[in-house]
Amino acid sequence: MIALTLSHITHVLGGELRLAGTDTPETLVTGSVDTDSRQIGPGDIFVAKPGDVTDGHVFVGTARSAGAALAIVERPVDEQITQIVVPHAVTALADLARDVVAQVRAGGDLRIVGITGSNGKTTTKNLLARILEDEGETVAPRASFNNEVGAPLTMLRVTTETRFLVSEFGASAPGAIAQLAGLVEPDLGVVLMVGMAHAGGFGGIEGTFHAKSELVKALRPGGLAVLNADDPRVAAMAPIAAEHGASVRWFGLGADADVRASDVEVSASGTRFVLTVGEESLPVSLRVLGAHHVMNALAAVAAATTLGVSIADCVARLETVEIAERWRMQPLGSDRIRIINDAYNASPDSMTAALRTLAQITGPSERMVAVLGAMSELGEYAGDEHDRIGELAVRLRIPRIVVIGQDARRMYISAISEGSWSDEAVFFPDADQAFEYLRGELRDGDRVLVKSSNSAGLRFLGDRLGELYA
Repeated sequence: MIALTLSHITHVLGGELRLAGTDTPETLVTGSVDTDSRQIGPGDIFVAKPGDVTDGHVFVGTARSAGAALAIVERPVDEQITQIVVPHAVTALADLARDVVAQVRAGGDLRIVGITGSNGKTTTKNLLARILEDEGETVAPRASFNNEVGAPLTMLRVTTETRFLVSEFGASAPGAIAQLAGLVEPDLGVVLMVGMAHAGGFGGIEGTFHAKSELVKALRPGGLAVLNADDPRVAAMAPIAAEHGASVRWFGLGADADVRASDVEVSASGTRFVLTVGEESLPVSLRVLGAHHVMNALAAVAAATTLGVSIADCVARLETVEIAERWRMQPLGSDRIRIINDAYNASPDSMTAALRTLAQITGPSERMVAVLGAMSELGEYAGDEHDRIGELAVRLRIPRIVVIGQDARRMYISAISEGSWSDEAVFFPDADQAFEYLRGELRDGDRVLVKSSNSAGLRFLGDRLGELYA
């Protein structure tokens, strides 16, 4: 974070400054900001955020012992550390992020990219950050820091030397993206797709469309919307961009896209395609598994080339990326038994893409095994969508379908109904029982997909299988 005085921070937050030790209102604070006391170091700012399980105020002492210079609290804490008392810690975090980014932007050439979509945000963010980091200091979220806490924490990492801020915006309710993107007014807004992820929180896919379009509306005057030409709902955001004074750049597989891919070939070692930007074309060997990641790569290239990066540099840097992120189409195990751990997030669209990838990368002498858990946040659509995935697994002729957890049981039932007889489809109430089954079932030549939402916890099962067959 940039250096700020205690008085300035207090003014921005509208809080009450309570000094400790030798601090004065003009004392400079230069450290990082975090809500996790375990991440605090000397000179940092600790934000005592109340949580569902515990309360950050309990850890103010821990932060002080680690060297924190300031605690932002909702109530005074009996610790010898300077504190700013605010009505709401998360709101204070957002206010501070808005101020810091505005100062850096006013004093330099900071360019800000916002990314949203029902799927692919983290992968696209990582691909774009990899391209941009060779151009200059780039700040991007760690993991999936894309909510009301994670997004501001990322923004607060900018310095006077930062050239690019890549922000990932997730949403579980209407208005969330507008609030987060409104903190920084991005120069570029990338919208990947509008799907069923989190549809339960938006009242259906049309609600998801309106939520994702909030990023386009939040662009700064003269900004650019980078839109998926192949998704009709995303394409329908072009008039919204025009209404708000933004232009549009298209990515997709069609010939009319400004940034497009052709000749896509998927294998167990990655995905090959021909990248075309305007009149220039280059072959790409993307090591990230899955044809669906081609669209994420196109989105990253569309943003990066807009920011001045050459197509050749984009390709060279993309080809260095081995995995999108831990637990996202992450290859584990060995050539003998390959585990694909994709159990950090799941929606109907990403589940479909992952199953199709499994079918594409499994050779004729190899066997597909799908280990599936629940997809969360689908609300009233959960039953039908789980049914659809179970049916798809059978239609893809996956000979071993392992369904885990009561919330996913309809996948198992629908797989049986679709024609998965005998022991082709099996169900286990928990991951431990499934692990014991798989340990005895898997054999040389198996290609195993582990796929579920984060809340199902199957990512740890994927790790265990990866270690077992390494």
